[in-house]
Amino acid sequence: MKAVQITSFGGPEVLVVRDLPDPEASEFLLDVSRAGVNYADTHQAENSYLSPASLPLVPGAEVVGRLPDGRRMVSLLAGGGGYAEKALIEPALSFDVPDGIDDTTALAMVVQGASAWLLLRRSAVLNPGESVVVHAAAGGVGSLAVQLARAWGAGRIIATASSSSKRELALSLGADVAIDSRSEDMTSALREANGGKRVDVVLDMTGGRVTDQSLKALAPFGRLAFYGMASREQPSPVAPGNLLAHSTTVAGMWLAHAFLLPGDVLRPAIAELFEMVLDGRLKAVPGGEYPLSEARLAHEALRSRATVGKLVLDPSL
Repeated sequence: MKAVQITSFGGPEVLVVRDLPDPEASEFLLDVSRAGVNYADTHQAENSYLSPASLPLVPGAEVVGRLPDGRRMVSLLAGGGGYAEKALIEPALSFDVPDGIDDTTALAMVVQGASAWLLLRRSAVLNPGESVVVHAAAGGVGSLAVQLARAWGAGRIIATASSSSKRELALSLGADVAIDSRSEDMTSALREANGGKRVDVVLDMTGGRVTDQSLKALAPFGRLAFYGMASREQPSPVAPGNLLAHSTTVAGMWLAHAFLLPGDVLRPAIAELFEMVLDGRLKAVPGGEYPLSEARLAHEALRSRATVGKLVLDPSL
C-alpha cells in the first residue's frame, strides 16, 4: 500500500510517500477513502507533541472508508497510521457514518468536532447567555465551536482570525463580532468587542501572548480552555493566587484523554454532532483536499496559518 512515512523528525519535508506492507488482514482493516489532517500532525512530525513519537512513523489520527463487510466507518487512530491507503481501526474508536454525511464532514466531527464539544461541554462548561471568545475561529475546531456556541445559547460570540476573509467566515457561521487575532493588546480588544465588559469563556489554541492577554480579559468566574499552541510559544506560568484573586479557571483539554474516561464520552458526543449536521444546525467547512502524495503541502499550509476548516488527504491520488 501507499503511505506517508516519517523516518526522521522535522518539518513538512520529512513526509515521504513510500510503498509499505499492508496491515495484517483483519475484519477491521479499513479501505481509506479520505484521511484527516490536523494541526497536531505538524507537531507529531517534528516530535514536539504531548506524547513522544518513535520512528518510523505513519502519521494521521483519523480515517474514513469501508470495512470488508461494506460498512462505512470513521475512526480515530490512537497510534497513528492514517496517512495511508489502508488502516487498522479499533471498534471502540470507530463510528458508523450516516447516509447524507460526506467524508470531509465525517472526519471533521471525530477530532475537531469532538474537541469543540468537549471544550464547551466539559472544559469551559458553557452556560446559556455567556460570552464566548473563539480564537482561530476559521480553523477546524474554531469554525465548529462558533456554531456549537450559537446552537447552545451563548450570548455574545467573539471570534478572532488573522485575515478579513477568515473573519467574514466566522461571522457567517454565527459569531457576533470578529476581531484581528494580531491585535497588540488582546485584552483591550476582547473587552471592547464585548461592549466594554470582561468575557466569560475563552477557547484558546494559540499560546504565548494571546493566552496571557486573554486570561486578563476574563470576568469573575470566567474560564479559559487551552487546547493547543499553534504559535509554538509557551504562555506565562499561571500563579494560583492570581486565579483566586479574580475567581477564574484555566482548563487544559487533550482529546486523547477522552479515550481514558470512564464510560463512553466520545460516542454520545459524535452522535449529537452527526445529528446536528443532518438537521442543518452544524456544518463542516471544507479546507482543501490534497493527494496523499502532497501531504507535505497540507502541512505547509497549516503551519503558515493559511487554512480554514477541515483539510483531508485522498489516498487514491
